[in-house]
Amino acid sequence: MIDLYYWPTPNGHKITTFLEEAGLEYRIHPVDISAGDQFKPEFLAFSPNNRMPAIIDHAPEDGGRPVTVFESGAILLYLAEKTGRFLPDDLRGKKTVLEWLMWQMGGLGPMAGQNHHFVQYAPERIPYAIDRYVNETNRLYGVLDARLAGRDWIADDYSIADMAIYPWIVPHERQQQTLSDFPNLERWFRAMQARPAVVTAYEKGLPWSSRPAVTDEGKKRLFGQTAGVKKQT
Repeated sequence: MIDLYYWPTPNGHKITTFLEEAGLEYRIHPVDISAGDQFKPEFLAFSPNNRMPAIIDHAPEDGGRPVTVFESGAILLYLAEKTGRFLPDDLRGKKTVLEWLMWQMGGLGPMAGQNHHFVQYAPERIPYAIDRYVNETNRLYGVLDARLAGRDWIADDYSIADMAIYPWIVPHERQQQTLSDFPNLERWFRAMQARPAVVTAYEKGLPWSSRPAVTDEGKKRLFGQTAGVKKQT
């Protein structure tokens, strides 16, 4: 059994997608990031960066005590190695998947995240910041579109790279991107969108997806964090 600490964000959807694809048994524990659940001591005990998702694996491969993992990319890698799925065994194939996983973690996710922030949440409109992150998101879409030319999946086979990247393309309209400008990316996106496990993964988030948008108090929690705020309980 895996306990998944989750909220229906792109990083949360990555993990439900893997769990559904692999058919692993799991329980969802919602972490309402607008309400500040990520600062609760019991959560910080195994997710010290006060971010979700995080997991507790009660049946690790070594048969020992439960294993906790935080950071979505690390969770995907851990689960792939645990199950022997969605990560190639050969040197070059594994290298390629990890390159694109890190591309998402270090590039697409942070840049699209800043895009979301300055377009939707910033208290004042800052044209330079909006242009900076919308344009960089566009550049990254172009990189991915080029990668997908002549191939079905980001690596040779469907992998954790696809699972990591797809949820960050789902909000393309919020990112002020037009999928039809990227035909290879759009074709891949539609294929991902149609996978039964992906459909189910997104359905798992529906009980919380319908909640109101981030409140003003929630914005203070999400966007006003300092080292001092992190220590609050």
